[in-house]
Amino acid sequence: PTSAQVSAVPQSGRFRYTLDNDVLTTEQRQFYEDNGYLLIKKLVSDEDIERFREEFMRICKKEVNVPGAMIMKDESLKSQYGQSEKVVNKVQDFQEDKELFRYCTLPEVLRYVECFTGPNIMAMHTMLINKLPDSDKQTFLHPMHQDLHYFPFRPASRIVCSWTAMERADQENGCLVVQPGTHKEPLKPHGYPQWEGKVNKLFHGLLDEDEKSPRVHLVMEKGDTVFFHPLLIHGSGINKTPGFRKSISCHFASSECYYIDVKNTTQEHLEKELVEMVHKKYNTTSMELR
Repeated sequence: PTSAQVSAVPQSGRFRYTLDNDVLTTEQRQFYEDNGYLLIKKLVSDEDIERFREEFMRICKKEVNVPGAMIMKDESLKSQYGQSEKVVNKVQDFQEDKELFRYCTLPEVLRYVECFTGPNIMAMHTMLINKLPDSDKQTFLHPMHQDLHYFPFRPASRIVCSWTAMERADQENGCLVVQPGTHKEPLKPHGYPQWEGKVNKLFHGLLDEDEKSPRVHLVMEKGDTVFFHPLLIHGSGINKTPGFRKSISCHFASSECYYIDVKNTTQEHLEKELVEMVHKKYNTTSMELR
């Protein structure tokens, strides 16, 4: 299968993207079917969010070392702020951190995840994002993209992202922006955006973006959680406030998903970039991605 041939197994004739159970109402299923996302208010407790926040602060201060995690920082701020939340803008792949990984095991989250993946669930990709106050350079702007670009496994409709706001997210501090209904489109070619200023490593965006496509800014309160399809086109704006905009997320997939060979697909160049990064980091002579 190529990345452009994405199919879903239809469920009960009417629904392609959700499975039959008694969690989602017919209206919620229809909304996800039409739009590719579903927002659930106040799903994660304040207490859990505060625990995730405290653990993030410990990681920033290097009080905790998380094996395998990628800590993304704005190095230009380091001399000014040292080891603090004012420097770290993302903790990626935190599965070895027991406290943060609790997010992926919360029963209230998994209850909804199962509606999209079925009961055999894998946590595939984790992130805690701390969107820093931005300058005119738009360093922390994430271009519009489809998450499936990063995942060499299928079928797409058995993959879902759970994204929880750790504080209010709105247009001022760079909330999520989605293009409803784009989950029905194929995976499109991605690459680095042609804009001025710094471009973050692996922050790929759509090469041919439809500027006229309707967009929805997802204004969310602390604990609100959005579930969305990996083909849904989305991104986030810049944080124009002096504060931070934190969120925690995990991509889940059915454990029946299978890996594909990305050769001759739009994902091939991403594989090459990853291999080069590993070469550089570990000084390897030869390697293959599996």
